[in-house]
Amino acid sequence: MHSTPLLDFIDMLIGLCIFVVVVYVILSWLIMLDVVNRRNRVVYMFADGFHRLTEPMLRPIRRRLPDFGGLDISPLVLILALYFVRYVILSYLRIYLPV
Repeated sequence: MHSTPLLDFIDMLIGLCIFVVVVYVILSWLIMLDVVNRRNRVVYMFADGFHRLTEPMLRPIRRRLPDFGGLDISPLVLILALYFVRYVILSYLRIYLPV
């Protein structure tokens, strides 16, 4: 298997995106369950920042998914798609991409 700096960088970006989505989901659960208070300025800044980072990736998925009655599975779909790109497509490119 060949390793190129570009594919390694893409792999790192995908891992970072997965991390950001997981943190966003956990933070939204903590806010929803009233464990952390969104009126706190630091919590608000983190929540707003993670929302701004994830919303451009999640919005197209939310538009295509049916309504599940308040259950948002778009982060799960995004994480599965990112893992697919990471482990299937990047692995294929590492094998068949000439160095």
